[in-house]
Amino acid sequence: MMDKSLNRQIINLAFPSILANITVPLVGIVDTAIVGHISNAVAIGGIAIGTMLFDLLYWNFAFLRAGTGGLTAQAFGRQDTKCQGELLTQGIFIALCGALLIWLIQWLFVNGVLFLVPCSDDVATFARTYFFIRIWAAPATLANMAIKGWLIGMQNTVGAMICDLSINITNIIVSYLLAFHTPLGVMGVAWGTLIAQYTGLLAGATIIVYKYKYVFEHISIKETLRWQKLRQLFVFNANLFVRSLCMMIVYVGFTSLAAKYGDNELALSSIMMKMFMLFSYFVDGFAYAGEALVGKYVGQKNYDKITLSVRYLFAWTIAIGLLFTGIYAFAGSDVVMIFTTDNQIAEGSKKYLIWLIAMPLVSCAAFMWDGIYIGATAGKSIRNSMIWAAASFSLCYLLFCNRFGMHALYFAYFAHLLARAVYLHIKWKPTYKTITKI
Repeated sequence: MMDKSLNRQIINLAFPSILANITVPLVGIVDTAIVGHISNAVAIGGIAIGTMLFDLLYWNFAFLRAGTGGLTAQAFGRQDTKCQGELLTQGIFIALCGALLIWLIQWLFVNGVLFLVPCSDDVATFARTYFFIRIWAAPATLANMAIKGWLIGMQNTVGAMICDLSINITNIIVSYLLAFHTPLGVMGVAWGTLIAQYTGLLAGATIIVYKYKYVFEHISIKETLRWQKLRQLFVFNANLFVRSLCMMIVYVGFTSLAAKYGDNELALSSIMMKMFMLFSYFVDGFAYAGEALVGKYVGQKNYDKITLSVRYLFAWTIAIGLLFTGIYAFAGSDVVMIFTTDNQIAEGSKKYLIWLIAMPLVSCAAFMWDGIYIGATAGKSIRNSMIWAAASFSLCYLLFCNRFGMHALYFAYFAHLLARAVYLHIKWKPTYKTITKI
């Protein structure tokens, strides 16, 4: 018999995150449109390279959201308000330390990456200017990750949504105003992003002060930041950091290897990757719900609800996977045309549609398991799954690239998703047994 209360909790947790996620690609589209309308290809390329620099930089700090969220969900389940306050304090402390590190290495980082990335001097100059403006948003960007994770752990995905929407809507409006109505021109996009991050931080701080002031009443900052208190968060985050590095190998590797096959194949692979990730905006909502619910029930030691939550979460995930499989099977070429008017690229996509059809169900399973394991704070399994996934990606491409060309690259990407999903599926039973013994 269906547990309607649990199903309602999943929906209430997932849908705000889905709504916020849908605005993420809109920001990139608007930024590109702004630059494209007021400047030339050099500026477009410079902003693209500058954005890539931040993707590489901040990807490595993704653990701030996941690590803070998983541990906070368990503290919420235990009704341990002191621990809840300590985890947010620790998360923001680590975020500020990370921002300081970024500021210290910024010159070496930007010049090192631009040395490795082939681009013209004019594009590199634009990228540097963009980078050295946006870099001042580092404290807010990293703190926002910790706050979002904390709010999800506190079962408040509406609060996390408000933070995301504050950032994304401010980014769009301010970037437009500064680019078109001030002397800043193209660099108004960089200033818009910087202002947006601090707006998001203000929104998050307002929510916390308004709704969660009570969790900080009995904590000592000095005691909270002692190593004994920080150790659990650091250990969990260290595993998630390795996971992020392995993910970067796959996603950066996919784009870099696609470039070997020419401009058309690179453009097509970029569109295909966007289509691979399109359904992730929906699945991530349920993955966040998985983090929140599994973490809460681990904290409560309510093991029956953990099992039931996993079952319901996968029911939703499979439904999303089947929906997108159907869309790509019956209208894959039409979906490609949303991203390009180049008939040559659209025509070239047809030979790769089989991979597009194959991806959703496997991707959904991998993403959903990630959320469940984060809620269970099973950091080693998350880390190991991504190590196996990165190894599968690399090995499959090396084995088949000479014979199958670009198909080998898509197969390698599919293999990394399959490796993640299978590994985490196999590991769930021993992970669940470990949880029940705590």
